[in-house]
Amino acid sequence: MEETHYYHTSVTWKHDRIGQIDAPVMPPIEVATPPEFPKGVPNIWSPEHLFVASANICLMTTFLSIAENSKFDFISYKANATGKLEKVDRTFMISEITLEPEILVDSLDKVEKAERLIQKSEQHCLISNSMKTKIILQPRIIVKG
Repeated sequence: MEETHYYHTSVTWKHDRIGQIDAPVMPPIEVATPPEFPKGVPNIWSPEHLFVASANICLMTTFLSIAENSKFDFISYKANATGKLEKVDRTFMISEITLEPEILVDSLDKVEKAERLIQKSEQHCLISNSMKTKIILQPRIIVKG
């Protein structure tokens, strides 16, 4: 695999506080100022949602890769993520993101390995490693049955 990759996006203003983000061969996504800000728009993806989602998605895809390379079988994976937006030194920023992955395994003897792999995944997540935001990992490993 090459060491350098580029990801291109473009954004176009449509009206009010609404725009559209596009990337080559990807479906467009409508984006807007979040409703917590003046003239914000509810029910449309915001930069804040996409920022938090990026950390959540990266944790999942990194876990999937590490689990596959480790020949670790699991039943399901899902995760919630919450970003904390606050004023820090008079500037708004997402100061922390809490990631709450839930991994379902089929036996008790897989719990410890699942915990190790999700911790390793967070350490190797390139999106989290690119953020100055504090990442809080709160995994939950569940044994089916």
